[in-house]
Amino acid sequence: MKYVVMFSGGIGSWATARRLVDEHGPENVTCLFSDVKGNNPDPHVGEDEDTYRFIDDAITQLGCEYVRVSDGRDIWQVFKDKRFLGNSRQANCSHTLKQQPAKKWLKENTTPESHVIAIGIDWTEIHRIKAIEKAYKPWQTVFPMCEPPYLSKDQMIDWARDCGVDPPRLYALGFAHNNCGGGCVRSGQAQFRKLLEAMPERYDVWATKEQEIREFLGKDVSILRERKGGETKRLTLIDLRQREADACDMLDIGGCGCFVEDFSMSDEESE
Repeated sequence: MKYVVMFSGGIGSWATARRLVDEHGPENVTCLFSDVKGNNPDPHVGEDEDTYRFIDDAITQLGCEYVRVSDGRDIWQVFKDKRFLGNSRQANCSHTLKQQPAKKWLKENTTPESHVIAIGIDWTEIHRIKAIEKAYKPWQTVFPMCEPPYLSKDQMIDWARDCGVDPPRLYALGFAHNNCGGGCVRSGQAQFRKLLEAMPERYDVWATKEQEIREFLGKDVSILRERKGGETKRLTLIDLRQREADACDMLDIGGCGCFVEDFSMSDEESE
């Protein structure tokens, strides 16, 4: 059997690929990367620019096959085309830019009889396994980082360094993941506050793009929500930027789930 790693450009998917290469050999492993940057040259849109350096270094070190797929659009163009601003409850950018290009490649280049799909979640996310297994059927799925020896994210980062691969810079800046340049429509107030502090220019691009979508749709929509006193209200990134840090909900982190949420290999899915 051959293995396809759903390669996000994060440390978990690198560690997943590393374990598979060590066990099965580089000739039997492919890292599949869905690029949300598309054809947009703006460094503040899509993946962090250091992600591409990390991927190059990681693939050189792993010695396995690497495949990049892309829709050609970025998330903001998808939001306009779909006339819907992605948020924590529905991330159409994940479906269109991550899942669909990857699924197309898998169906054209693999079969359930020849390939196993590897997902980079770790032992802290074991509760997600059953849903993922169901979503990828009839392909078999494996979760190498959910198996012993169990490693924390910091230990995976140290492992990469020991192998001669510098981890993506976002981890050193305090981000929990290396997706979408430190932002993500599934993120919460705490994540975007981190983006504002660490990369204010990138935050400003997110805030500006969100406002453009609001004006394009002519609707009061936002990526974030604010929950106080039993009420839920919209919270734009422009409004969040004007707040003091202690006025933000620092427990509202959110998280990325492009290949573990709302994914299905079925042809009967709907957007």
